[in-house]
Parts: sequence; structure tokens; C-alpha cells
Amino acid sequence: MRPTLIALLLAAAAAVPAAAPVSAQVPANFTRATPAPRVDTIPPARDVRFPGTIKLHVDATDLQRRIFRVKQTIPVPQAGDFVLLYPKWLPGNHSPSGQISKVAGLVVTAGGKRLEWVRDTLDVYAFHVPVPQGVRSIDVEFMFLAPTAENQGRTVMTPDMASIQWIATSLYPAGYYVRNIMVEPTVTVPKGWHVATALRPASGAGTSTITYPVTPYDILADSPLIAGAHYRRIPLSDDVAIDAIADTEAELAATPEVIQLHKNLVTQAVRAFGAQHYDHYDFLFTISKNLGGIGLEHHRSSEDGVTPGYFTEWKNAQRDRNLLPHEYSHSWDGKYRRGKDLWTPDYRTPMQDSLLWVYEGQTQFWGYVLDARSGMLSKQETLDALAAIAATYDATPGRQWRPLIDTTNDPIIAQRAPQAWRSFQRSEDYYNEGLLIWLDVDRILRQQSGGSRSINDFAKAFFGVNDRDYGELTYTFDDVVATLNRVQPYDWAAYLNRRIHAYTEHAPLEGINEGGYKLVYTDTPTDWFKQGERKSKAVDLTYSGGFTVATQGGKVGSVLWDSPAFNAGLTVGSAIVAVNGRTFDGDALKDAIRAAKDNREPVHLLVQSGDTYRTLDLDWHGGLRYPRLQQTGGGRGTLDALLAPL
Repeated sequence: MRPTLIALLLAAAAAVPAAAPVSAQVPANFTRATPAPRVDTIPPARDVRFPGTIKLHVDATDLQRRIFRVKQTIPVPQAGDFVLLYPKWLPGNHSPSGQISKVAGLVVTAGGKRLEWVRDTLDVYAFHVPVPQGVRSIDVEFMFLAPTAENQGRTVMTPDMASIQWIATSLYPAGYYVRNIMVEPTVTVPKGWHVATALRPASGAGTSTITYPVTPYDILADSPLIAGAHYRRIPLSDDVAIDAIADTEAELAATPEVIQLHKNLVTQAVRAFGAQHYDHYDFLFTISKNLGGIGLEHHRSSEDGVTPGYFTEWKNAQRDRNLLPHEYSHSWDGKYRRGKDLWTPDYRTPMQDSLLWVYEGQTQFWGYVLDARSGMLSKQETLDALAAIAATYDATPGRQWRPLIDTTNDPIIAQRAPQAWRSFQRSEDYYNEGLLIWLDVDRILRQQSGGSRSINDFAKAFFGVNDRDYGELTYTFDDVVATLNRVQPYDWAAYLNRRIHAYTEHAPLEGINEGGYKLVYTDTPTDWFKQGERKSKAVDLTYSGGFTVATQGGKVGSVLWDSPAFNAGLTVGSAIVAVNGRTFDGDALKDAIRAAKDNREPVHLLVQSGDTYRTLDLDWHGGLRYPRLQQTGGGRGTLDALLAPL
């Protein structure tokens, strides 16, 4: 408060007689609130062995209703309050995104007698079970009610296939590191279906009910399954294979040439990292128009879901060809080498995401590098992809108020919820802006060492240790800096801190601009850009007025902050009904943008927002602009060297 106001309040208080005690003013029938009784506290995770082995059975045969039915028999060490946890903080999601809302029908019994569990009121992922004296194990049944409509989440079960995650279909006892909880898992799928996972069957292989060996719960949670009627296994090396399941047999028709590109991916990755951190690796690959797409890393596998045409329309699958290189790189970066503050002993302990610019940023970097080195993407396609990334992040005004390091909190803050002003709010920019930083790190390594050192040397030193170990080796910021300095002395701490903590107007493009190329804009889109428009079914005018709009219906998908579209009043979710007095059409909109370049007349947009209509004037006269990389100088730059096969 201002000083004068405080003085007046004190004077007024002094003039008023002292109030009677509060208790004398309370009505006789007044009841004071008391705290709700708390059940026993949840025991913290301890690094001790859980006594006994949990038996887990997941039934994935209710295809029409999309219900996973779960049965568990769980040993109990003693009578009293026994706490069961549903996984909350999920590896790979970097956030408390466990789908507790889809758990239903929970029943706990002991010796046929029902035990009345109580959900913890502070941690709703925890269930307190009163265990009577003499009880040695409890039986748990529940259902995971998978989405039956798109607005309920990712579709994980269809009449032809299923994505089965043990971490979503199991409970585990509180009080133990998950690596110390042993589980014997069994899955039942429809007859005739094939099952693929990084686990190897103990019994029932080739049947509809398969049992796997007793497995630590952390490895089980990290070993999901896919199952379906149409299956093909494609070996890529002695250790790595694609397990593909599709809507139809026709979608599995990969040519020898396309298969060779995937084999190249494995070869180039092992050469880059210098070790393998798995005994075998399975790409759990689904091709479907019905099952939800996914890209989720695991140590000895990855969940990779794309739409039809990946194998059969390879040229048009350009945007999907980065998925496998990215997720495969995570076996080294993120699963084996993991940020120290991100590693947790169980799935209840909160994760800290401060090093995601390494975990995801460098993986994004390696994904595109391995794309180019393997031929999964041509060098030109890779350059065009990098141009699109560079343009996006150079046109992110949110950088002026929010540093990159703060975006590592977004998995917890936003969990990828839709945003009104993405370019100003920022989102998980540590992915692609992190990629740009690591491009520049490679440039510095090469230039400082006179070409004798590169990011390949860092990869071998940082990721290529302890061959075939698939535990976890954590790291800190100082570990990253120390490894870089061993490769090539430089003030890496200052450099990285400046990049991740800075408030800047422009993206870190030195890896491009000083690596033999520069970002330019032309009136013709690259194939990469056109494929992006086709895949998103949108007209992308981000650099041609500042917005994107759906080709059907005219719904605005994004608006660049402080762009001509922003200044005209265009907002996400509104719909462009007409352009210059005529019914909206994507091509006609591009024609209008093109025509406005030669005059000063704005493009007139009739826009609908709810039940209101407005006419907006888009005052943009720069024509159509699309990003691409243009080579500078006549020699081979550091970016060329980076993308060359090893």
C-alpha cells in the first residue's frame, strides 16, 4: 500500500473501540470445520527388493468396446495399509501424464473376500488397501477403458490391431524402486494375431496367450507390445528389426531398396555412437488410418505409428521418414544417457526436465543427421527440412521474453495442450531449437579443430561407453561440458549457457549461416514444405502474412504473433469464409496474396468467429515466401561434412 493510505487506516483503527472476543460472537449452533482424516502416508521408494513376484495378465480381446482387462496377483509383505500406485510420471512423456482417468472397475480381494480400497486424496494415483492379518497376497482386477472416440485421446485398439502398454495396464506397490519389483507378465490377444515386443516369450509363442519371463517392473514398463492380424518382420541387422503391423497386408510391401535404407540407418547410427545399448532392438511399427500415431522411445524398442503409404508410397511419406531415426537415437540419448534430474526411482517421484535440450534437442539433431547419412532422406530433403525448422524458430517472437531453458518445463506445464499464440507463448522448443544449437556445436568443433574433430567424436565419448549395457548412465550439465572440452577445448559452459538462457530476437542459426549455407525465402515452396501442407491439409502462409488455414472449411490453425495477420485481428479457431468477396478456396487465397504484392490494396477476408462475422484487411504485400537453404561460397562447408555418411 501507499504510505498515506496506511496512515489513514491506522488512525481509523485507533478511533474504534476494541472488538469483543471472536468466540463470544459465535452462534451456539455453529460447527467449526476440522481437517478430513488422512489415511496412512504413502511410503517413499527405497532401493530394496520387493518380496515376491507379481503376476500380471492383460486381456486385449475386447476389440469392439476397446477394453483392456487386467488381473494381478500381488504379494503383500505384511498386514496393514498396503499402497498400490498407478504410474503417473511417464518416461518419454517427461510429465505426470499417466491415464488414471481411464482406470475403472477396480476390485481388490484376498482369499475371495473383497477389500475396500481407498484412493489417496492428495495423490489420486495411489490406492490404500487394508490388508488383514495372515494375508500373503491380494488379487487385483481393473479395466483400462481405451478411447472409443478421437476426443478421448489416442486410439490404441482397433478391429485389426492394438497398442498395449504395460505401464498403462498395471499397478505396482509403493515403497520400492521399480527396478526391484519383479513381474511375470502374460498377454492374451485375439486368435490369429501376431505380437511384437522387446520381450521374448517364455511360453505360448505363436498362440493367443503368451507369457514372458519374470522381468523387473522398470524394464517391463519400458517394453510395450503391438499386436495385430497383418504382420511382417523385417531384419535390419543381427540385432535390430522392424516389427510391422498394418491395417492390410498390402501396406507391408516394402521394396528391397526401401529396406536397404533402413539397414543403412542402423549401420550409420552404430558408427556414429560407437556402441549399442541393447541386446536386441525392435521398431514396433504400426501403419494405420485407425490406430493413433505415435513416436515414443524405449531402451530396446520404440513405438512408431504412421498413416498408410509409408512403404507403398515412399516418396510421399517424406515427413514420416524422420520418425525411426529419431526414436532409434533415443536408445543412446535419453534412455541410456539420461539427465540426472530426469531419472526417478519410481513413477510417482516428479521428474525434472532441465536437460531436455540434450535429451530431445540432440536426438532431434541426430534424427535428421542419420536421415541424411542413411539416405532415408536425401541430402536436399534434409536441407529443406532444416530450412523449415530454421525459419520457424527465427520467426518466434516469444524468444524475447522466454528463454529456451524455460520451455523444458512445458511437458509439465502444458502437456501439449492447444495454444492460442504458439509463436509467442512458445512450447517444447528445446526439440528443434536444441537441434539448431547442436548444429552449431558441430560447426565449432570442426572449425576450432581444423576439421580433425566433430560431433561424431562427442557422440562416441558421451554415448559410446559400456557397449551392450542397457541400464542408465545419468549426466549433468557439467558432464556435457566436460566431454565437449575433452573433444575440443573451448568455453563450452559459457556458450551453452548463452544459448539456453538468452532472451534473443533471432534463432541460433550460426551452424547454418557459418556452415556453408544461409536461410533465404523464395516464391516457390520446397518439396518438404509442400509435403507439410499436404500432410496437415492446410495452406501455410506463415511467412506470407503470418497464418495457416485448413484447405477445407477455412479454419485458421495458427497465427504468428505481431504478423500482418495478427495485426488484422485474425485468431486461431476462426474460419475464413471469403477472400476478396468470393467463397474461400486455398488456391484462391494464395492467388490473392500473390496479387497483393503488385499493389497496395490489402487482401479482404470475411471471417467467422462463432456466430459473428468480421471483415479483416490483411495488409501484406510481400507475396508468397517459402524458406530454403542457399549454399554460400564455393567449397564444402561444415554442414555438408556433417550430413555425409560415415
